[in-house]
Amino acid sequence: MSIHKQPRARAALLALAVAGGLLGCDARQAQSTAAAPAAQAAYAPVTVKHELGTTQINKRPERVVAFDMSELDALDQLGAPVAGISKDYVAGFLKKYEQDAKVMDVGTTIQPNLERLHALKPDLILISPLQAQSYPELSRIAPTLHYDIDLNNRPGHTLDTAKEHLLTLGRILGKEALAREKAGEIDAKIKQVREVTAGRPEKALIVLHNNGAFTSYGVRSRYGYIFDTLGVKPASNETNSGLHGQPISNEFIQQAAPDILYVIDRTAVMERRPALNLKTLDNPLLRQTKAWRKGKVIFADAETWYLCTASLSCLNRIGDEVIKGYRS
Repeated sequence: MSIHKQPRARAALLALAVAGGLLGCDARQAQSTAAAPAAQAAYAPVTVKHELGTTQINKRPERVVAFDMSELDALDQLGAPVAGISKDYVAGFLKKYEQDAKVMDVGTTIQPNLERLHALKPDLILISPLQAQSYPELSRIAPTLHYDIDLNNRPGHTLDTAKEHLLTLGRILGKEALAREKAGEIDAKIKQVREVTAGRPEKALIVLHNNGAFTSYGVRSRYGYIFDTLGVKPASNETNSGLHGQPISNEFIQQAAPDILYVIDRTAVMERRPALNLKTLDNPLLRQTKAWRKGKVIFADAETWYLCTASLSCLNRIGDEVIKGYRS
């Protein structure tokens, strides 16, 4: 090849290389563009029947809203994309979502902000019985799934419902294996607590403090699983506590004679006041109980017990405090 022909040859080779590169880029872009719809098409729609209706999820959720702390905890456990929560009362172990500016505040626990939700454009909304009255409006914004947990524990076995719901979320989010693993951790915690309570004679009373007044929670209450699943013996025969508990007096507590007294300070949570302690709870009738005399008055982590009903982190924390009553 002559010296004069070499530049032209190099130019031709360069042009071919550039053209080949561009063709390669176009091919990769075409593959990438085709892959996105293919990935979405691979998602098998999930249909869930629940107490408020039937919800169908046609694509994997990428913007999830949770109005309940148990729901938020489940999303956190599964590593799901949280786009919005109600930020009025957030359990301490989930504060990172309250503090994250990218997570929208979508209203209060019992009053969703529909305008903000429309703007957020979520693709899945999770609610509990506390938000059930808003289901029709929420369903018009996005597929809305109701957590069928009975806060009166009428059928019992609340933690079985919690596990089933977790597994359902795993299917919806494409996290089935992780959901099964987390459900197994719930079983492990139940076993751990039952190994402590099994055969023990102690009887316990669960009371909620609200601005100087008390209510008790028995087997038919939001904390019923502590009795029917975790194996704690109730100090009171009162079973129908209702959503807000059965109003009681200091005389009731004294006559129930609990060996262990679990105290949940609602006022500390809802009004952000200092929590109760032995000094502020002290009165002559309570001092007569075995729980008081033996140092088995357990001041529960009220944010967990009151704000989070049944989920893995919630159960782990409540379970540890139940055990504390037997070991303190």
